[in-house]
Amino acid sequence: MVKHMLWKSPLLLIISLVGILLQSLNTTQVFAQPTPTVIEGVELGPYLYETKPDDPAFQSFNPRLAPKPGPLLLRKNDRLAICGDSITEQKMYSRLIETYLIACMPELNISVRQYGWSGEKTDGFLRRMDQDCLTFEPTVATLAYGMNDSRYRPFDVTNGQWYADHYTAIVRRFKQHNVRVVVGSPGCAGKIAEWVKSRSGNLEQHNIHLCALRDIAMGVAERENVRFADIFWPMYQAQVLAPAQHHATAEKAYLVAGQDGIHPGWAGQVIMAWTFLRSLGLDGNLGQLTVDLSNGQATGSDGHKVDQFKDAVITVTSTRYPFCARGEVDDFNSIRSGMTLIPFNDDLNRFLLTVKTPQAGNYRVTWGEHSREFSSTQLAEGINLAAEFPENPFCEAFERVSEAVGKKQAYETEQVKKVFHGPEARDDFNSVVEKTEEIRKPLVEAIEQAMQPVTHVLKIEAVN
Repeated sequence: MVKHMLWKSPLLLIISLVGILLQSLNTTQVFAQPTPTVIEGVELGPYLYETKPDDPAFQSFNPRLAPKPGPLLLRKNDRLAICGDSITEQKMYSRLIETYLIACMPELNISVRQYGWSGEKTDGFLRRMDQDCLTFEPTVATLAYGMNDSRYRPFDVTNGQWYADHYTAIVRRFKQHNVRVVVGSPGCAGKIAEWVKSRSGNLEQHNIHLCALRDIAMGVAERENVRFADIFWPMYQAQVLAPAQHHATAEKAYLVAGQDGIHPGWAGQVIMAWTFLRSLGLDGNLGQLTVDLSNGQATGSDGHKVDQFKDAVITVTSTRYPFCARGEVDDFNSIRSGMTLIPFNDDLNRFLLTVKTPQAGNYRVTWGEHSREFSSTQLAEGINLAAEFPENPFCEAFERVSEAVGKKQAYETEQVKKVFHGPEARDDFNSVVEKTEEIRKPLVEAIEQAMQPVTHVLKIEAVN
């Protein structure tokens, strides 16, 4: 009957609804959720997640929001230890990091050692870190563990706790020796590790496990008040999205996680180097050249000395290099390709040319043997020479430094794995350290000799 009456009288319906609304407003306090009780030592929220690309491959993943990079962690004359498993022993991301620090940040005078050990988990490094690493008194350490710690099976809480405990123990041992630490997450997997007999589960389950260990590693870094380097999330995004961006086909795959799906090629290794360098607080300002065409003046920032500026031609001698990479853009074994997967040039590789008071509409800039045209607006705002000219006058010098770094790091693997854990070291470890350091010394000197000033020429011509 009520229903029939309201239908017959719209006015009564409106009055009834208003009454219900007012009653709801008057009784809000009754139905409101109580304020959570404050419990000492317990902090509720915030609970933030990473933004996920709109692709079904990300549906099962809910990674925590990673912290932003902090200020510069490195200090002049630091000794950096790069620690990890077989992915570190590949001596690829470690080589990129060391080459960057030497060539792009020479004023810091950072010395580097890599301590990669194939098949290692966090418990393995914890056992050997005193002898192999702390012997050389590092002041900064990066850690990249988790792939083997996942045991190539779906996630379980007990193993997650095992990983957290051992990673925490490593960090605290370093802190006892006043070492500043960057805790790295594992990367992602591109294939099932067929050589692991105890493996179980499918590829998505394995990556969900690695994502969980990523979040656990982040928690270790937060609790220990050290830096965190997120390898998994940018690498997994690249693994999903890069093949289409780089024109991959069935015949020519684009494998961010590497040919075997676990050990990344150069493209994936660039992602690792990028996240560690950013976590170390490097800001990417590698130099600036400023040219004023109206008065014929040109200046360079620290590390870039203007020798001459005449007839729109500037000659510069630089003791600081931009980061250089050759190779095919669509090849996952190319460093240059890896630099397209993340904002490497924007974040870490800015060598700017700014032209004040340009008169023409467009200009041709020639640097070394290569030329490009830019508008006067672009030049007034500043162009990134390192990004615009992948082939440039620094490339050969940069490669000489990189090759010297590679030879030194190759010996460090032999020094630690073969000699430090051999029979001679068991008898007299100190004498073995002394003997092997004499072998390593000229390899360090070769890097210093390779790092020479580069004189280069820029020409700026108006285009009619």
